[in-house]
Amino acid sequence: MPHRTIMHVDLDAFFVSVEQVLHPELKGKPVVVGGNPGRRGVVATASYEAREYGLYSGMPLISASRLCPDAIFIEGRYSIYRQFSERFMMILADYTPFIEPAGIDEAYLDVTGFESLHGSIWKMAESLKRRIQVELGLVASVGISCCKVVAKVASDNSKPDGLVEVNCGGEASFLAPMPAEKLPGIGRQTLKILHKIGIHSIGELAETPPSIVKGNLGRNGEILRNYARGIDKSRVSAPGETRSISREMTFDEDIEKVSFLEAALW
Repeated sequence: MPHRTIMHVDLDAFFVSVEQVLHPELKGKPVVVGGNPGRRGVVATASYEAREYGLYSGMPLISASRLCPDAIFIEGRYSIYRQFSERFMMILADYTPFIEPAGIDEAYLDVTGFESLHGSIWKMAESLKRRIQVELGLVASVGISCCKVVAKVASDNSKPDGLVEVNCGGEASFLAPMPAEKLPGIGRQTLKILHKIGIHSIGELAETPPSIVKGNLGRNGEILRNYARGIDKSRVSAPGETRSISREMTFDEDIEKVSFLEAALW
């Protein structure tokens, strides 16, 4: 069976990058989208200049302001970000009809066989990155592989403004030296369990007997071990019917009054 060719395209520091397109004076500066650091809240996105100070998504704003006193803090404008996202997805659709959005700023593309239209998959990715830059003013990182999970790791590992192609058959060796937390699906709790049994790299996870991985992580352990070996048979598929809607907010102070919380929920 012929192998597939999968791209993972991810917009770098998306929210901040949109703000920098709309406000060029912010380019090259430490910028944080998330709100006023004098109030409760967390960093939604930090520019790469801000990340040099140790800032990261999910960090409390007050901590971010202490680490980087010169950072420029901006309230998120999600309706505008969604407009840029829609234009981003429209560009992707010009390259392949097989698109699976993985968020507002990233997507998987099945580009199997499309190299004939561009000369090579690499040239196709370069063209895509160029269009995103010219039409949106944004920078994208691209990972190319025979499966989704490796394409995702490749794009993450190439940021910012990266392009990495992992040849079929070379997935396991590409992943092996990376720390285990680089693998999608490994969060803090899973990482603690892996460290407890002596697994620190993706290569060590790939080489651990299945019985040990499954005994400590259950069915999910089998999936993660396959990922570590560069095995992911999931298909690029169009998004299905919306199954949930979410909205989050952060109060300025702790709320203990149940009636107030119920009103906020409504």
